[in-house]
This record gives sequence, structure tokens and C-alpha cells, in this order.
Amino acid sequence: MSRLIDRHDLVVALDRAATRRVTVVSAPAGSGKTSLLRLWVERQDRRVAFVTVGPEQQFWYDVLSGVHAACGSEPPVAVPGSDERTKVLSELGSIDGPFVLIIDDVHELDVPDELASLLSWLPPAAHAIVATRGELPLHLHKLRLAGELAEIRGPQLRFTVAETRELVAAAGLTLSGQAVEVLHRRTEGWAAGLRLALLSLAGHPDPERFVAEFSGSDRSVAEYLVAEMLVRQHPDVQDLLLRTSLLEKVNGELADLLTGRSGAEKILLELEEANAFVVSLDADHTWFRYHQLFAGLLRLELRRRQSDRIPALHRLAAQWLTEHGQPAAAIRQLQAAGDWADAARLLTEHALSLNLDGEAETVRALLRAFPAQGDSLALVHAIDELSRLRLDEASAYLEIARSTGEYPAIIAVLDLELARLQGHYDRVVAPDHSLPNADLRAIQLLNLGATEAWSEQRSAGAERHLSEGAALAHDLNRTYLETVALAYLSFVATRQSLPLARQRAEAVIALANQHDWDDEPVIAPAYATLAWILAWTGEFDHAERWLHRANQMVSEPGIQTLTHVVAGLIAAARGRHQEALTEFAAAGDEQLFAEQVTAWTVATQARAGLLDEARTTLAAAGDVPKAAAAIYLASGDAAAARRVLETDTDLEGRLLMALACCDLGDQPAATAAIERALDLAERDRLILPFAMTGAWRVLEVLPTWKTKHAALVVDILDAVRSGTAAPPARTLVDPLSPSELRVLRYLPTNLTRPEIAAELLVSLNTVNTHIRRVYAKLGATDRRTAVQRGRELGLLSTTH
Repeated sequence: MSRLIDRHDLVVALDRAATRRVTVVSAPAGSGKTSLLRLWVERQDRRVAFVTVGPEQQFWYDVLSGVHAACGSEPPVAVPGSDERTKVLSELGSIDGPFVLIIDDVHELDVPDELASLLSWLPPAAHAIVATRGELPLHLHKLRLAGELAEIRGPQLRFTVAETRELVAAAGLTLSGQAVEVLHRRTEGWAAGLRLALLSLAGHPDPERFVAEFSGSDRSVAEYLVAEMLVRQHPDVQDLLLRTSLLEKVNGELADLLTGRSGAEKILLELEEANAFVVSLDADHTWFRYHQLFAGLLRLELRRRQSDRIPALHRLAAQWLTEHGQPAAAIRQLQAAGDWADAARLLTEHALSLNLDGEAETVRALLRAFPAQGDSLALVHAIDELSRLRLDEASAYLEIARSTGEYPAIIAVLDLELARLQGHYDRVVAPDHSLPNADLRAIQLLNLGATEAWSEQRSAGAERHLSEGAALAHDLNRTYLETVALAYLSFVATRQSLPLARQRAEAVIALANQHDWDDEPVIAPAYATLAWILAWTGEFDHAERWLHRANQMVSEPGIQTLTHVVAGLIAAARGRHQEALTEFAAAGDEQLFAEQVTAWTVATQARAGLLDEARTTLAAAGDVPKAAAAIYLASGDAAAARRVLETDTDLEGRLLMALACCDLGDQPAATAAIERALDLAERDRLILPFAMTGAWRVLEVLPTWKTKHAALVVDILDAVRSGTAAPPARTLVDPLSPSELRVLRYLPTNLTRPEIAAELLVSLNTVNTHIRRVYAKLGATDRRTAVQRGRELGLLSTTH
């Protein structure tokens, strides 16, 4: 299979490794070790002896035969005992020029000390490459410390998605891109698994379906794994593997429980060291998982050998997982055992908690696994529908749950959340301090604070209640819930300071990104808030990008209103009056924005020449001086506009006054009005009002005057002339490292962080660290922005 595609990067890696004295290639069975070595040998112009350890255990004779073959000598005559070792070392030392000794399958050696002896006495001009399935006690630490040892491990031998795609094409098969990714994910890039899958795929009537169903229970894969992995293990080890294959992950304590024996952790550690398709999941090597195909084979064998014990094993695992705070895994075990009533009870008790940890999809998947959806799961359905903002369905399920008389405190809190999401803010009242647990109190504070955030009359309490909710969620280690509260706090801060609000929004977006929540509704308030801020500061293109992100999510009425308002403001600033009016109309009559949206609607109608419509809208709204002034200005009555604005001292009022004074030829008054407007705009760098009102033109037509806001004037004129005030492309003060640049080049793809880690053969923590540094250096807060800035700086091509 390795002949079908050129694994250039892997060969180059072996080239680099071969500059050291000893190279160890260690990977599971079927990883392509031998194929790689033979491919590498074909490209060498130096002498290479290729030795495969066989069952006869005549190690020194085999090595001597390999050396003779490489040097063109006659085959050796067998010499017993230690003389063979002496002869090998002597002949290696007599070889002129560079020489490579490859020893494959060294895990078959009964006495690895013989190999260690050979490697320790290797002549200076010789290099050794040894290939093995697992760790061997070769005592190579001195070589490692001296920098004379190179190692190529299993992750480096795994096929990437791109190589899997090449492999499929080279085999003459056609698969969709999604099917290729599924095949890669199922095999985890394991060479033998891919080879066996492609052999089975040839001539299959439905290749896409085959890939979707491909697992370790496939006959060809099962036969290989049984022969190469399972039957080689001690019966007790086989029993451990079979019984624990029912779990997504396992540790020593849980394995001891399922086997009824002790010592499982030691066995799991030894299996990991032996590359026996056992992978540790944490730095302390306490939790393990099995390769997906191996796990599938083990479950098949368990059904064959111990089918009568399977339900009891599931129940034992469920009990342990429940006691150790892993309810989702416990529920899956109960479902697998067919204990649907117990599974329903456990899911009902933990569904809200799982949602608070950002596991809404997990709850949804667990719900789908139930064969019947009776009233016992009504509360879970209500929680699920609320998380998807399907409010009518959530309300119906809440009524069913209420009729059972169970979980009244949870239902009461969900009632508040439903009222908030429906926009019935009057139903969300002061907090109930009698709630039985801290989770419910945190949710209640969030609902109250978020409601107050959208309410002009109750906004004073929003900061306090959201801050209390965020702090409580932090103490409870509910990062998802804390993120929600912080997202709303970023919007609340817009009333205090746009720079503060921007800082909060970008910080919470970065937090969500760390947890892969950047496409979850949890972060929608921050996206909409950042779009709002950027619109006001004239960064219209940037604002529209965040607006697009917010609009991709189903969200509550307040956020929907905010996104419509932002879209309307940007359209109005760019002179797209009809589009602005459509967005303002879609914003509805949300109480937080009602007066402002009415004023902006009247002004936009007037500027679009719709004077009759503007007067009708104004008549229905009552006394709105700025809106009236916009009509007067549009109809050519600057004097009337000036009269209604005499007592209006806010930013927009001063801008309209400057326009009226310009029209009347009163340049000193226009200068004074525009200077006062600049005073008001300076702190938050407000540009939007200048663009919306058209007052930026006053800055161009007034004679030069002495202003203390020269930089802001330049920003305003640049923004309205170009349609954006986005920061110009720049060079990086702190350039990306080669590792960070490699990670950046994966960001335009649809690969997840774990998949990127697998592609780069590094840990997920390493990828997360690189991504955080990339974001910091590029001034980005999410994946899309990092990609955009990478392209602007020439770090990514536009076709990435």
C-alpha cells in the first residue's frame, strides 16, 4: 500500500533521523514500519543490511548474514555461541564508509540484551535502525542524552486525511470528501486498517455505506486483529480487554471492577508501552481508550465469548460512572443494558447539569437513543427544546413535566428562562433565594440579569445580577454558564464605555474559542455586542463579519433585535436607506431600543426622500426633536431644524445643529456645534453618527479651524470615504514561529482541533497553546478572524 503513494514527508523524517547513531521506529502492528524502511532503502546510495528477526532466534547469525549480503560477501558459516557476536562486531568495524544496519521486528527477540550489546558497540561509521511494535529494555538513555538517538513513533506513521484521499484515488476508488474523512477517522490513519478497508471496498456496490458502517467487526479487520493482537495476549489480559471494551474510556479501578481482579492499571500501562492499540488520555496515564477498530473487534469477541455477562457488565460500569460524576457515560451503559427506566431517571436528574457544561448535543444524543419517549422524559425534552430555542415545544413539554409533580424547583427556573426567551420580561422577577442548589441559583441570576440587560427601566440591576451569576458559575466550575453571563456583561458595559465593552466581548469570545464554543449560541450575545461596538466606531466591514456570525445562530428576541439594529445602522451609514429601513422595521418594538429605532427610522425616511412617511412615523411617535430636525433638514427648512435643536445637547443633536448652521451660512455656530460633537465622540471614538447624519461633510467644507480632535477627524473622513475604518494591514511585531504557522495553515480547513493535533502528530494541548498564541499575535479573537488576518498579512494564500 505504501507503494501506491509517495509518503515523502515520512521518508524525509527518516532521512533526518538516520543522521543520528541509532534510530528507533516504534508503532503498532500494521502501521507500515517495514514498508517505510524498504521504501527508504530503495532511495539510499550507501550500503544497507536489512535483517528481520525470525522465530528461530539466531540473532547474531542473521545479522552477520545481512552484513555479508550488503557487502557482497559469501554467506557466513554458522559459528556457535559468543563467537558470532565477536565476528559481527569485527566485520562491522572493518567496513569502509557509511553503513546502515536495519533490524526489523525486534519485539520478537527473546533476549533483547543481545541487541543492546550490538547497539552499544556500533562502529562510528555505522548507523542502526531498529523497528519494533513496543518498548524494549534497550537502555538507550545515554544515547538519548548525547543526542545520538532518534525516534519515530506511531503517530508519525499514521496516514493523514490528505494521504488517505491519495490512497483511495491510487486504489482506483471514488469516495466523497466526507466519506474519506469518515474512513480516516474510523481507521485513525492506521495503515493496515486502510489497506483492508480499500480491499473490501473494491467492487462494493455501495462504497459510501460501507465506509459509514466500517468497524473492527469487519471480517478482514477482525481476523487481522485477532491474529496479530488478541491471541498474543495472556488469557487474563484478553479477558480485561474484552470486558472493558464496552467503555469509551477506562482506568485501572473501573477495569478491576469489571474483571473482578486487581492489577488492571499495570496491564493497561504495559499494553500502551507495547503499542497494543491502547492509548492514554491524560498526562498521568490513568485513563485509556482503545483504537476504534480494536474496540470494535473486542466488542464482537465479547458477544461471541461472554454474551450472557454483557448486561451485568453494563450495570456495574453504570454504577461506578454515576458514583464518580460521569452521568452521560453511565446513562449510555444503562441504555446498552436495556435498563430504560433507570436510564430515563438518571438523564432527567442530570440533563440540566449537562447543559450547563455545554453538553446540549450529548443530552440530545442520549434522548434519541431511547426506544420510547414517554412522560418520564418530558423534562429532558423541555431542556433540550429550550437549548435549541424551540419555545413552543419547550412550553408544551414543561406542562407535561409539571403534571408529574416532580422536580418543581427545576421547572420553576426553566419557566423563568422560557419567559425571558419569549420576551415576557415582566414574568422574570426578583431572585428566589430558597432554591435548593447553587446551579439553579446561578441560572436564575443569569435569567434575571439578561432580562435586565434588555430593559431600559431595569438595566441598573443587570451588571450586579450577571456578575453574581458569573461568579457563582465560576465557583461551581460551570464554565459554559459563566461564559453566557460574561457574554451578556459585555453588552451591559456598552452603557459605560465602548472600549470596556469591546475588551469584555473579545475576552469572552476568546474564552469560548478555547472550549470550541465559538459556534454555540452561548457566545451570540458577545458577537452581536462586538458588531454593535464596531458599527459605532466606524469599522463597518469588521462589524458586518461579527454580525454574520451572530446571525448564523438561533437566538433570543433581544439579540435578534440587536442584530437588526446593527444591520440597520451600518446600512444607514453607507447610504443604503431602504435596507436600513427594512432592518429597523424588523427590530420591532423591543423596549431597550424602541425610541432610538423610531428616531433613526424617521431620519432615514427623510434622508431617503420619503418625507410623507417620515412625518407619519413621527406623528405616531410623539415629540422626537432630532427626528423632526432630520425632516426639516431634508425638506430645506434649516431654520426650523435649528429651533427644535436648541436644547438638544447630545452628540447627534450637535451634528444636526452643525448641518443646520452650515445650511444657514452661520459658520461660527457650525464650527462650535461640530467641535462640541467631536468632544462627545472622542472618548469612545464614535464615528457612526457622523456617517449616518452626513455631518462628516461639515468637516470638509468648514474653513480650517483649530481643533483638538485632528486625529479623530482624519478617522471619520477615512471611514466614510472608504466605507470602513478597519485597521490597515500591518507587519507582525512578534512573528509567528514555524509551529504556529503550521497550525495557522490548518485553520481555514474544517478540521477540529483534535483532528489538527492528529494531523500534526502533537497533543491537543499543544495545538490549543499554538492557537492561543496565533490569536494573540494576529490580534484575533476567533478562527475566522485569524484566517482573515493571516491572508491580509500574506501568511495564507487566498485559496486556503
